[in-house]
Amino acid sequence: MSNRDVLIVHGWSDTSKSFTPLVDFLNSSGFNAVGLWLGDYISLDDDVKIEDVAKRMEALVREKLQAGEIKAPFDMIVHSTGGLVARQWISTYYLDDVSKCPVKRLVMLAPANFGSKLASMGQSMLGRVLKGWNNWFHTGKEMLNSLELASPFQWNLVQRDLLVPDGETDSRAVYGEDGVWPFVLVGTHPYPSALRQIVNEDGADGTVRAAAANLNTRGVTIDFSRDELNPEVRFWQNRSGITFPFAVLPDRTHASIISPVAPDVEANPAAQQRLGAMIVGALNCDSYAAYQKMAADWHALTESTAALAGDAAARTALFPGGEQKPEFFHQYIQVNVQVVDDHGADVTDYMLEFSGPDYKRNDDPSVYFHREVLEDVHTNGSNAAYRCFFVDRTDLLNGFYPLIGKSVEKILTMSISAKAPGDNVAYFSDAKRGAPGEMVIHSLDDTTQTRWLQRNTTQFVRIVIPRSPSEKVFRLKR
Repeated sequence: MSNRDVLIVHGWSDTSKSFTPLVDFLNSSGFNAVGLWLGDYISLDDDVKIEDVAKRMEALVREKLQAGEIKAPFDMIVHSTGGLVARQWISTYYLDDVSKCPVKRLVMLAPANFGSKLASMGQSMLGRVLKGWNNWFHTGKEMLNSLELASPFQWNLVQRDLLVPDGETDSRAVYGEDGVWPFVLVGTHPYPSALRQIVNEDGADGTVRAAAANLNTRGVTIDFSRDELNPEVRFWQNRSGITFPFAVLPDRTHASIISPVAPDVEANPAAQQRLGAMIVGALNCDSYAAYQKMAADWHALTESTAALAGDAAARTALFPGGEQKPEFFHQYIQVNVQVVDDHGADVTDYMLEFSGPDYKRNDDPSVYFHREVLEDVHTNGSNAAYRCFFVDRTDLLNGFYPLIGKSVEKILTMSISAKAPGDNVAYFSDAKRGAPGEMVIHSLDDTTQTRWLQRNTTQFVRIVIPRSPSEKVFRLKR
């Protein structure tokens, strides 16, 4: 049993009061924490950034540690935006020497690790009226900028704590056997209440996508600058080199993921009791071997959640209160893309097109992908070079690939074109056509390198395209 302190940190627009049910559950379940600490931070004032919260958090934690009020190592439970706060804090202050980090187990409940679709909605007038009425119409603009899908903040953070981009050599890690152990739990059931249903989308818990919560991520650079026909692919290094425990629960929403004994979706008792057992199990994880086993066990649970999409009888048994849509349990892939030219400058006006291998003879696969598989494309409001693509992996496997001819390799390809910056410079050698080369980004048959788009994950993809100046840009004459 645990004999550590536990610090609980809330999310955007929330307070520590929301965690009273969780505290009561931990106390009643026999969890033996030395002390349960609730952290509160400003999230709705427009001038406060996640970096500000992390800086203040470091000062306060150090003060409590020196006074002996909190003892290291302690554990953390974070919800939603609290996940970004924790990652920012850990990577900013303990990347140089993770042995000095006072946190060991980091239990993340529906963390917005890679953004939330609601963040851009929160800055609209609707968001200001609903969330900012009692706060001088503030909604936490700086925080929402960081939370927005494909935000530059998320790109910078992931390159500090999770991935090493190609060409860089800094491989310091904060997560791993001798560092912090993260655990991620997220639901895939949308909000059941009538008002909140307007923000629901499949593959999400009403606020955070399962793929955006998963801390297991990958990065790749696709470079067209040297060979437009055959782009160079350079995979990014994973700093920790391990798989973090990650589980998708079929009966939990963004609200109920923090309340083990207060679900908002009716499910059978075994399913409803599972969340609490998994939280306690993570906090009591006492060895790295147990941590690795938990990653495998949670993966199996995640796959069983996905299997519900094609098993009506299993859905009925799990949800006795009524039939649930199969689409709730589809698996998704989130792809964050940044396009730059070969000088490193952002390219903000571009188009990615996806197709099958025989699209010139049969447009059906390509049309199906853009209509049914590619469910959302979000251009970041701060910088249009950054975009987020949301792909329904279940429909990719079960709808897109069956449309491809039997004698043709079942692959998904991607091509790019970009608007020329002016009359004198174009992107690629043929400005009208765009990139003559195509990149294979997924294959039904190859489960190794070719299929680098992984289920339930966010992939970071940096695309480099060449600037092609016209002949008149520079001339020589006698």
